[in-house]
Amino acid sequence: MDITPQNNWLIYILECRDDSLYCGITNNLEKRLKQHNGEIKGGAKYTRSHWPCKLVYKEKSASRSEASQREAIIKKMSKDEKQALINLVSENNGR
Repeated sequence: MDITPQNNWLIYILECRDDSLYCGITNNLEKRLKQHNGEIKGGAKYTRSHWPCKLVYKEKSASRSEASQREAIIKKMSKDEKQALINLVSENNGR
């Protein structure tokens, strides 16, 4: 069974120019990053005033519902907890 791009949901974290972190979900990461950085129309009100933003974390999800639930959990984390999550993934990808 083929999985269409619309079913490939991701949770992502962006680091903005002021070192703040923004968390969101998408099924088209490339397009969403362009929106957040003002290259194309769209993007969150928050990132429009904090760009440029760079992708520092992404996590696959099985569905939009699951991605939304995980996003809510991450958004409740402190900045230090989010940074630890980012660092953990960075360390694991560096091996």
